[in-house]
Amino acid sequence: MAKPINSYTHPLNLDQVNELREILEHENFEFKTKEYTIFSANKDHLNISVYQKGPKVLIQGKKTEEFVRFTLEPRILGEAKLGYEEELNPEMFEPHFGIDESGKGDFFGPLVIAGAYTDKNLTRSLLDEGIADSKKITDTKIKKLSKIIHDSPGIEHEIIIIGPKKYNELYSKIGNLNKLLAWGHATCIERLCEKRPDCNRALSDQFARSSVLTSSLGERGKNIKIQQRTKAESDIAVATASILARDAFVTWIDKATEQFGFTIPKGASNKVKETGEKLVAQHGTQILQEVSKIHFKTAQNWL
Repeated sequence: MAKPINSYTHPLNLDQVNELREILEHENFEFKTKEYTIFSANKDHLNISVYQKGPKVLIQGKKTEEFVRFTLEPRILGEAKLGYEEELNPEMFEPHFGIDESGKGDFFGPLVIAGAYTDKNLTRSLLDEGIADSKKITDTKIKKLSKIIHDSPGIEHEIIIIGPKKYNELYSKIGNLNKLLAWGHATCIERLCEKRPDCNRALSDQFARSSVLTSSLGERGKNIKIQQRTKAESDIAVATASILARDAFVTWIDKATEQFGFTIPKGASNKVKETGEKLVAQHGTQILQEVSKIHFKTAQNWL
């Protein structure tokens, strides 16, 4: 028996946003102010938020599946997807590796590359657990989903954490982020091949010419069919990898925050520059090699 769905997200256009608002107003949902949303509303333990970025709708609560099937899909989207994933995207249910990374755009912290093997049964199970692209999930929920993945029997996975010091060494040798990513992806695929030699396909997000990745593969990976496409995170294997990678990245940031006694921020915002100033003042410029990616322009403030 499939596990009830209690969280669902989907992109909307502006007309659909307005249509959804009218429906919720008509059905007497209670509207409230929520950061980063166009609007947020709730009724009978069902929470619906439309976020500015996208825009996209996030539906949460016990009646999520009912709302998606009987309101969102027929009245807003005009198509039925929920429960028809296998018919709409059969490749996602075939055995394959999904590869994704985290930390690529963050000044502080490691570059993490993760991979996961899924097949038909695993994909269905992960869908039922609410696995989705990590970029659509809060870091708090990432930890919960990561534990679910680790505890799910049959999911072979690999996590490669390239700490800042090693990252800076590799970047100085390779001199190109895409080539460094290709090396990391290839290494991850190679290790997954050792665990599942019967798997013959790997999927990742598009980040370079496929030849850059295939040329980095060793003997075990030479027989793998490599696929790259934009928004590959919609594939459950890639989404699983994205959650594992994000969880490892956030864990590193949390440990660094504890070590230094103040927040080590994610991303590349003004807070990052302020934190860099504090770290350099306390530990000297050499600390940047240990905690940051020094080829970022941000590092030129001190180097």
